[in-house]
Amino acid sequence: MSGREDKFKGVVIGSYSDQKDKLVNDLKKHIKGDVIFFCVGTDRNTGDSFAPYVGTLLEDKGYTNVIGTIDDPVHALNLKKRIKEIPKGKTIIAIDAALGSMKSVNTLKLNKGALYAGAGVGKNLPPVGDYNVHGMVNVYAGSQGVDQLVLQCTRFKVVMNLAKQLVAAIEEAYPLHNESINNTYIAAVK
Repeated sequence: MSGREDKFKGVVIGSYSDQKDKLVNDLKKHIKGDVIFFCVGTDRNTGDSFAPYVGTLLEDKGYTNVIGTIDDPVHALNLKKRIKEIPKGKTIIAIDAALGSMKSVNTLKLNKGALYAGAGVGKNLPPVGDYNVHGMVNVYAGSQGVDQLVLQCTRFKVVMNLAKQLVAAIEEAYPLHNESINNTYIAAVK
Protein backbone atom coordinates (compact mmCIF):
# COMPACT_ATOMS: atom_id res chain seq x y z
CA MET A 1 0.00 0.00 0.00
CA SER A 2 3.01 2.23 0.28
CA GLY A 3 3.73 4.94 2.73
CA ARG A 4 5.53 8.12 1.94
CA GLU A 5 8.70 9.37 3.57
CA ASP A 6 7.33 12.87 4.19
CA LYS A 7 3.98 11.64 5.61
CA PHE A 8 5.43 9.74 8.57
CA LYS A 9 4.22 10.69 12.06
CA GLY A 10 6.52 9.50 14.83
CA VAL A 11 10.18 9.28 15.80
CA VAL A 12 12.82 8.24 13.28
CA ILE A 13 15.21 5.76 14.88
CA GLY A 14 17.47 5.22 11.89
CA SER A 15 18.05 4.90 8.16
CA TYR A 16 20.07 1.97 6.83
CA SER A 17 21.66 1.37 3.47
CA ASP A 18 23.58 -1.93 3.55
CA GLN A 19 24.17 -1.42 7.29
CA LYS A 20 22.78 -4.67 8.70
CA ASP A 21 24.77 -4.48 11.95
CA LYS A 22 23.48 -0.98 12.72
CA LEU A 23 19.89 -2.04 11.99
CA VAL A 24 20.27 -5.19 14.14
CA ASN A 25 21.64 -3.09 17.02
CA ASP A 26 18.78 -0.58 16.76
CA LEU A 27 16.15 -3.34 16.61
CA LYS A 28 17.58 -4.96 19.75
CA LYS A 29 18.01 -1.64 21.55
CA HIS A 30 14.60 -0.11 20.83
CA ILE A 31 12.15 -2.97 20.31
CA LYS A 32 11.63 -5.23 23.31
CA GLY A 33 9.04 -7.88 24.01
CA ASP A 34 7.27 -10.52 22.02
CA VAL A 35 7.01 -9.17 18.46
CA ILE A 36 4.58 -9.60 15.60
CA PHE A 37 5.67 -8.68 12.08
CA PHE A 38 2.68 -7.05 10.34
CA CYS A 39 3.55 -6.88 6.63
CA VAL A 40 1.34 -4.59 4.51
CA GLY A 41 1.18 -4.65 0.72
CA THR A 42 0.29 -6.69 -2.33
CA ASP A 43 2.12 -8.59 -5.04
CA ARG A 44 -0.22 -7.05 -7.62
CA ASN A 45 2.13 -4.09 -7.65
CA THR A 46 5.91 -4.61 -7.82
CA GLY A 47 6.88 -1.77 -5.47
CA ASP A 48 4.17 -2.65 -2.99
CA SER A 49 5.29 -6.28 -2.79
CA PHE A 50 8.16 -5.42 -0.40
CA ALA A 51 6.38 -6.21 2.90
CA PRO A 52 4.50 -9.34 1.76
CA TYR A 53 7.79 -10.62 0.36
CA VAL A 54 9.42 -9.99 3.78
CA GLY A 55 6.54 -11.88 5.42
CA THR A 56 6.93 -14.78 3.00
CA LEU A 57 10.69 -14.99 3.53
CA LEU A 58 10.18 -14.97 7.31
CA GLU A 59 7.54 -17.72 7.12
CA ASP A 60 9.79 -19.77 4.82
CA LYS A 61 12.46 -19.58 7.54
CA GLY A 62 10.01 -20.85 10.16
CA TYR A 63 8.71 -17.66 11.78
CA THR A 64 5.08 -17.96 12.84
CA ASN A 65 4.70 -14.45 14.27
CA VAL A 66 3.96 -12.97 10.83
CA ILE A 67 0.75 -11.45 9.47
CA GLY A 68 0.88 -10.65 5.74
CA THR A 69 2.58 -12.72 3.04
CA ILE A 70 2.44 -13.08 -0.73
CA ASP A 71 -0.14 -15.89 -0.33
CA ASP A 72 -2.14 -14.14 2.41
CA PRO A 73 -1.56 -10.38 2.02
CA VAL A 74 -2.66 -7.45 4.16
CA HIS A 75 -3.96 -4.70 1.87
CA ALA A 76 -6.39 -1.75 1.77
CA LEU A 77 -9.48 -3.93 1.47
CA ASN A 78 -8.72 -6.18 4.46
CA LEU A 79 -6.50 -4.01 6.69
CA LYS A 80 -9.13 -3.40 9.40
CA LYS A 81 -9.99 -7.11 9.56
CA ARG A 82 -6.32 -8.18 9.65
CA ILE A 83 -5.52 -5.71 12.46
CA LYS A 84 -8.00 -7.67 14.60
CA GLU A 85 -5.80 -10.79 14.14
CA ILE A 86 -2.97 -9.19 16.13
CA PRO A 87 -2.73 -10.97 19.49
CA LYS A 88 -3.01 -8.79 22.61
CA GLY A 89 0.16 -7.88 24.47
CA LYS A 90 2.50 -8.11 21.48
CA THR A 91 4.91 -5.50 20.18
CA ILE A 92 3.91 -4.80 16.58
CA ILE A 93 6.52 -4.06 13.94
CA ALA A 94 4.55 -2.92 10.89
CA ILE A 95 6.40 -3.22 7.58
CA ASP A 96 5.55 -1.46 4.32
CA ALA A 97 7.06 -0.10 1.13
CA ALA A 98 7.49 3.65 0.85
CA LEU A 99 8.27 6.33 -1.68
CA GLY A 100 10.79 9.02 -0.85
CA SER A 101 13.57 11.25 -2.06
CA MET A 102 16.12 10.03 -4.59
CA LYS A 103 18.80 9.74 -1.88
CA SER A 104 16.60 7.52 0.31
CA VAL A 105 15.79 4.89 -2.34
CA ASN A 106 17.38 1.51 -1.47
CA THR A 107 17.31 2.23 2.26
CA LEU A 108 15.38 0.81 5.19
CA LYS A 109 13.95 3.22 7.75
CA LEU A 110 13.12 2.18 11.31
CA ASN A 111 10.66 4.39 13.16
CA LYS A 112 8.89 4.44 16.50
CA GLY A 113 5.20 4.97 15.97
CA ALA A 114 2.35 3.61 13.92
CA LEU A 115 2.47 2.84 10.22
CA TYR A 116 0.06 4.84 8.04
CA ALA A 117 -0.34 2.38 5.18
CA GLY A 118 -1.42 3.86 1.88
CA ALA A 119 -0.38 7.43 2.73
CA GLY A 120 1.95 7.42 -0.27
CA VAL A 121 -0.92 6.91 -2.69
CA GLY A 122 -3.55 9.05 -0.97
CA LYS A 123 -5.37 6.39 1.08
CA ASN A 124 -6.68 7.19 4.56
CA LEU A 125 -6.43 3.91 6.47
CA PRO A 126 -6.19 3.09 10.17
CA PRO A 127 -2.70 3.26 11.68
CA VAL A 128 -1.08 0.06 12.92
CA GLY A 129 2.01 -0.82 14.91
CA ASP A 130 4.22 0.26 17.76
CA TYR A 131 7.19 0.54 15.39
CA ASN A 132 7.45 0.47 11.64
CA VAL A 133 10.00 -0.30 8.98
CA HIS A 134 9.75 1.29 5.55
CA GLY A 135 11.58 -0.12 2.56
CA MET A 136 12.26 2.89 0.38
CA VAL A 137 11.54 1.30 -3.00
CA ASN A 138 11.25 4.30 -5.33
CA VAL A 139 10.99 8.07 -5.69
CA TYR A 140 7.95 10.08 -4.67
CA ALA A 141 6.66 11.76 -7.83
CA GLY A 142 4.18 14.21 -6.34
CA SER A 143 0.73 13.08 -7.42
CA GLN A 144 -1.39 10.07 -6.53
CA GLY A 145 -1.79 8.77 -10.08
CA VAL A 146 1.89 9.16 -10.94
CA ASP A 147 2.94 7.63 -7.60
CA GLN A 148 0.80 4.56 -8.29
CA LEU A 149 2.55 4.22 -11.67
CA VAL A 150 5.96 4.70 -10.00
CA LEU A 151 5.15 1.83 -7.61
CA GLN A 152 4.05 -0.40 -10.49
CA CYS A 153 7.27 0.35 -12.39
CA THR A 154 9.58 -0.25 -9.43
CA ARG A 155 12.37 -2.73 -10.14
CA PHE A 156 11.84 -6.01 -8.33
CA LYS A 157 15.59 -6.13 -7.71
CA VAL A 158 15.24 -3.14 -5.35
CA VAL A 159 12.31 -4.80 -3.54
CA MET A 160 14.12 -8.13 -3.30
CA ASN A 161 17.39 -6.66 -2.00
CA LEU A 162 15.65 -4.55 0.66
CA ALA A 163 13.53 -7.53 1.76
CA LYS A 164 16.58 -9.78 2.08
CA GLN A 165 18.43 -7.11 4.08
CA LEU A 166 15.52 -6.70 6.48
CA VAL A 167 14.99 -10.44 6.92
CA ALA A 168 18.71 -10.96 7.65
CA ALA A 169 18.55 -8.24 10.33
CA ILE A 170 15.37 -9.72 11.83
CA GLU A 171 16.95 -13.19 11.95
CA GLU A 172 19.87 -11.81 13.93
CA ALA A 173 17.85 -9.51 16.21
CA TYR A 174 15.04 -12.03 16.83
CA PRO A 175 16.49 -15.52 16.36
CA LEU A 176 14.00 -18.29 15.68
CA HIS A 177 14.89 -20.42 18.68
CA ASN A 178 13.39 -19.21 21.92
CA GLU A 179 15.95 -17.47 24.10
CA SER A 180 16.45 -14.51 26.33
CA ILE A 181 17.72 -11.38 24.60
CA ASN A 182 18.44 -8.49 26.93
CA ASN A 183 16.30 -10.23 29.56
CA THR A 184 13.26 -10.31 27.26
CA TYR A 185 11.81 -13.60 26.13
CA ILE A 186 11.40 -13.71 22.35
CA ALA A 187 9.14 -16.47 21.11
CA ALA A 188 8.72 -17.56 17.53
CA VAL A 189 5.00 -18.22 17.98
CA LYS A 190 1.93 -15.99 17.88
